[in-house]
Amino acid sequence: MAKNYLARCISLALAGCAITPIAHAQADAGDALLIRVTEGRSAETARLSEAAVQSEPVERLSSNPSVSLSRMGGRGLDPVIRGQNEERVDVLLDGMRVEGACPSRMDPPTSRLSTSLAPVLEVRTDNRTLRWGPVAGGQIVATTAAPAFADGNLTAGHLTLGASDNGEGRLVNGSAAVGNDRAYLRMAGGHDEADDYEDGDGREVRSSYENAEGRVDTAWTAASGLFIKAMASRQQERDVKFPGRGMDAPETDTDLYRLEVGAPVADGGWNLMTWQADVDHVMDNFSLREPPVKMGMPMKMLTDSETRTRGVRLTLDQSAGQYSDWAVGVDYESNDWDAALNNVGQGVVVSYMWPGVERDRVGVFFEQFTRVRPGLQLGGGLRYDRVDMDATRADLPGMGGFTALDRYESEYQTSNTEAIDDNISGFVSGEWRYAPSRSLDVVASHSVRSPGVTERYVNKTDAWVGNPGLDTEKHNKLEISLSGREGSWNWRPALWVDQVDDYVLRSQDRYTNIDARLLGVEGELGWSNGTWNASSKLASVRGENRDADKPLPRIPPVQFIQTVAWTHQGHTLEAEWALARRQDRIDEESGLDPGTSPGYGVLNLSGTHPLMANLNLTWALDNVFDKTWAPHVSKSDALGQEFFKVNEPGRTVRAALTARW
Repeated sequence: MAKNYLARCISLALAGCAITPIAHAQADAGDALLIRVTEGRSAETARLSEAAVQSEPVERLSSNPSVSLSRMGGRGLDPVIRGQNEERVDVLLDGMRVEGACPSRMDPPTSRLSTSLAPVLEVRTDNRTLRWGPVAGGQIVATTAAPAFADGNLTAGHLTLGASDNGEGRLVNGSAAVGNDRAYLRMAGGHDEADDYEDGDGREVRSSYENAEGRVDTAWTAASGLFIKAMASRQQERDVKFPGRGMDAPETDTDLYRLEVGAPVADGGWNLMTWQADVDHVMDNFSLREPPVKMGMPMKMLTDSETRTRGVRLTLDQSAGQYSDWAVGVDYESNDWDAALNNVGQGVVVSYMWPGVERDRVGVFFEQFTRVRPGLQLGGGLRYDRVDMDATRADLPGMGGFTALDRYESEYQTSNTEAIDDNISGFVSGEWRYAPSRSLDVVASHSVRSPGVTERYVNKTDAWVGNPGLDTEKHNKLEISLSGREGSWNWRPALWVDQVDDYVLRSQDRYTNIDARLLGVEGELGWSNGTWNASSKLASVRGENRDADKPLPRIPPVQFIQTVAWTHQGHTLEAEWALARRQDRIDEESGLDPGTSPGYGVLNLSGTHPLMANLNLTWALDNVFDKTWAPHVSKSDALGQEFFKVNEPGRTVRAALTARW
């Protein structure tokens, strides 16, 4: 079955490549080329109320069936894109790459997304540009829009007040900007919190949290086109609970700084951006719960961890005539991770979970996009990354005198913690507009990913050990899609295959390289008459461990989302029906799929209503029929000897008022 599926994908790709050169369809010669840079400069104004009373803005991606969200608690939703998760999903916040500071991913990078200035979110699944690095599994690109000063006003801003009934969520955030289209100063901040919510069966789920943030950003553009942008932000998460886990997260602090400078030059422009991201994280088993008791004494355990990221990126974009664009760039990124598991009662370090890991990455890329004839557009790019990693504290002993080196030697017969990777990635793409409103897109790419800090170096006693000897992951992707529009209808089916050499497989908390294959089908069909609109979206992924001839773990089932919406004079009503098939293609031996997951169907309603010229009401009724459900990819927690997934909230009413000026 899988071989037939792959054969169909390849035959369609070859057919597309064969007919592309003989395209005769005409297109407007003034159409934009395939890639335009939007990093931090999106013209789209984000809907500030979209994220109202959601624990995180990344929840908005739940309407994309190729994206699944893995839940551990009320916060820390971890996205899975086309069956690829964790280290394989890059998150870029206005061009900054931010890492989490928790080995157990209580604080994935998406939890850094601002709730006070809701960003525009874009999901990238293939290499159509290499300026932000190769796409192994996927990229989530968050872009914060600049303030919009209307009708010559010198001020702009918003204020949002929201609440939800399930978990008694409360939210307040706002922003205020002064300036104009050439220069502005903006301040933003917010606070949101919630208690434990109930699932569809009325069972309370440990999910309470508090989150506060503050941010200031400014920009100035000269008449010559020279611009300077700067941003600084502080986020504080407090008392975040996780059900079934052995620990909660009483404290996480994130400081972000960003400076960007650019100017026109020749037939394009240059851009220099530098950033810093510092994350400090504490998790323990006693601040928010009763610790376990051993030999009559409470076993108080605490993990103190941190990550430091420094980065700089320089790019040059140019037009080589009317029909060709090219770009070249270089970037450097430095990361430091430290995490120590402590027995507080005895005052000793049990183990150095991230033993002073350092990573330096230098990358350089070149890419070009050319319209070779009206209706036919080709692109290609090449990127080289040099990655140096080492665990500088792997020789420090923990409880019992065991070091990380001892465990690496015991599990993988290696004591060399230094890794040097020379990664070469590239892509070719083609877009053939065979009719004015129809196009065929083909993208083929080779992406190399260095194993992450946890995959190579985690050291949680004998229970969870990384593998310093892992090889780099090589993703060989091919994607074909057809986009079209006719009258009130639009559609986009897509087929893709990802052949992965040296896929990093986690199994029973150990890491090995295997050969894997992921296959996927996606489809979207939409209709609109201006007042009513409907869309149907489907995504299916099949993951294979080719070495063992069995499924890959934590692969989402077939997912389908149907929406119907009505819009009139600023009022919007929408019904969304999200369905998932039962997932019974699992790998129980891995420990990541403790069992099959039942299918589900969940109905959600929402609306937006203008109450006054600058005042909107948004509301949502989630899980209308109070279903008990959990995505298959949600983290499996252990309670005693029983594994379970964290259920999603039951019926929930959310509402928010947003004033803009």
